[in-house]
Amino acid sequence: MNKASPASKGSPESKGSPESKGSPESKPAPTSKSPPPSKSPAASQAAAASKPSAAWRNPWLVVVLLALGLAAWQWIETRQKLTDTQQELARRLADNDSVGAEVRGLARQSQEQVAGVLGRLGALEAKIAESQSQQAALEQLYQNLASNRDEWVLAEVEQGVTLAAQQLQLAGNVQGAMLALQAADARLAGSDRPQFISLRKVLAGDLDRLRALPQIDTAGMSLRLESVINAIDTLPLAVEGRPQAGEAAPAVAADASAEAPAAASSPSPSIASVEFWQRLVSIELWQRLAGEFWSEVKSLVRIQRFDRDEPALLAPGQAFFLRENLKLRLLNARLALLARDQWTFLNEVQHAQAWIDRYFDADAAAQQTAQLALKQLAATEINIEMPTLNESLSAIKTFKLGQERK
Repeated sequence: MNKASPASKGSPESKGSPESKGSPESKPAPTSKSPPPSKSPAASQAAAASKPSAAWRNPWLVVVLLALGLAAWQWIETRQKLTDTQQELARRLADNDSVGAEVRGLARQSQEQVAGVLGRLGALEAKIAESQSQQAALEQLYQNLASNRDEWVLAEVEQGVTLAAQQLQLAGNVQGAMLALQAADARLAGSDRPQFISLRKVLAGDLDRLRALPQIDTAGMSLRLESVINAIDTLPLAVEGRPQAGEAAPAVAADASAEAPAAASSPSPSIASVEFWQRLVSIELWQRLAGEFWSEVKSLVRIQRFDRDEPALLAPGQAFFLRENLKLRLLNARLALLARDQWTFLNEVQHAQAWIDRYFDADAAAQQTAQLALKQLAATEINIEMPTLNESLSAIKTFKLGQERK
């Protein structure tokens, strides 16, 4: 705002002079109803010249001018400040725009980094979830393997005990049953599980009961029966051991066979010769004649002693059927041995002994050997009450039920 100059303030035109103050022209004329007097042109000009000087001497005008100048100065200063402020604001806005662009770039970069981190975090979480699922699967698999291992062990042990029970009840094979139980106990011992101790105790009790049973060599007895069956075809019949009619005594036959070559070697002398009469009166001739006569007499009469009944006479075709029927008897005895049928076994063996003693030669070595083997077999007790393995089977089933409930 423009200020009033000092020349205008101290000019004599702005101040009233004493003449102006005390001049009569400055005073207003008294009002009257009469029309004003007419002025002269000189007076009109003087009045017009004195009006501006009177306006400058008005204080309100000065105040207004000062106010206007102050307002103008304030407006100019405000305008300048506003311009500066606008420029500063524009600069700051430009700076803010650049900073905002940088911030947006950094934010974008941060977002990308966060997205990358989130992606890696998601991949890591997926891997962690996968590893956890794999760990859970491995744990489940281990538990399944552990449970399956126990189930396999129990299945093998149950199969072994069942096999032992079958060997005892069906075949009476005590040794086979003991081997099966020992294998089952070894399988339980190999698993090294404390919960199998109760099962091992029950198996040990069954093994002790089997060891206390009398041992029957079923295989050996079966082999001895087979050897007797194979020897039946070589046994001589009793009727074949009797001497036939017309058979000469062995000593006489030997003498006759010894003298026959000597008589054949010497020529027969004539009746007129001396040699003929010498032989006729010789002792050797009469001894030979007596021997021949005695052999003829003995062939007519035969004396034989029998310590048993007369052997049954068989037709030539019946000997084959006798041997085959005897084999069938012994085969039945073998089947009864495997079935532990004491009555059938003893009955068949005794019938075989009676047939061999009746129809075959008692002096033959093969017959005596067969009779001795059958006698020993008949004296063997095969009907032994076999124990059951129900305790072991029940213990295994109870253990399996307990495992399934878990």
